[in-house]
Amino acid sequence: MRTAFVESLLRAASENPDIWLLCGDVGYSVLEPFATKFPERYLNVGVAEQNMAGIAAGIAMSGKTVFVYSIGNFPTLRCLEQLRNDVCYHGADVKVVAVGAGYAYGSQGYTHHSLEDVGIMSMLPGIEVFVPCDPMEVCAATRLIATSGKPSYLRLSRAGEPNLGSAATDPRKLRILREGREIVIFASGPIAARALEAAGELAGHGRDVGVVSICCLKPFDDVAIRDAVRDVAFVVTLEEHVLRGGLFSLVANAFAGDAKRPPVIGMGVPEQDGKISHAGSREVLLDAACLSVQAIVARIEESLAKR
Repeated sequence: MRTAFVESLLRAASENPDIWLLCGDVGYSVLEPFATKFPERYLNVGVAEQNMAGIAAGIAMSGKTVFVYSIGNFPTLRCLEQLRNDVCYHGADVKVVAVGAGYAYGSQGYTHHSLEDVGIMSMLPGIEVFVPCDPMEVCAATRLIATSGKPSYLRLSRAGEPNLGSAATDPRKLRILREGREIVIFASGPIAARALEAAGELAGHGRDVGVVSICCLKPFDDVAIRDAVRDVAFVVTLEEHVLRGGLFSLVANAFAGDAKRPPVIGMGVPEQDGKISHAGSREVLLDAACLSVQAIVARIEESLAKR
């Protein structure tokens, strides 16, 4: 995902001389191509993300399009006030790019587990939020936000994620990764790969399961969501994020006023109370959060049986 982002940003910056990139002393071996090609439009602000957000807002308010790049919680939660008051309050053309979201930096512990960012960033005024599931969606989302003129949040994992389906063209639209009409799994982010594996196993049990990637979480297309599950018996949401404020909340809210709607279950990271000390690889932490392929299949089968 990181490589797809940088390559897309390089193309956009080649076409638009007003695109800048700021980083918080990260991205070594990743951002050098941009720094080398456009040194006058690249700043390493250092380990000072709050300053980075303020500088980005100032550059943007002088007529530029500014991308800021750092790890998980650092360009989001650490500088939330600056994003709220400097960027969003002024509608500044700043794009916040968080790499290593979810459990991607799992071995570093909770400080590096980016599990609440989508809900928090979505609450800021005027910002658009994108959570790509694969490199193709990263490219499409980067192209879009580079020309949107609006504050944006782009949530990335790390590297090595596979492409999951046909080319993504418009990241604001739903992307069907697998057709199915009995059960539909809505997924955001690279955990969509596990949704596809789970759908394959459920198909072996005689279930007709579709998988849909939702890259754009704000603005959220309630109408498209309803259309995607017309006459569907069961809906599942899957995300590498706490359920509160994430994909599940958005989907449930979309159906809230409908007299007739399919049952919806949300699968995400359980909210933690008290001391949080878990660390490990992304795969281990997802499994511990009951988000393994086997756990996803079991939860869906159990929910269907209760119906």
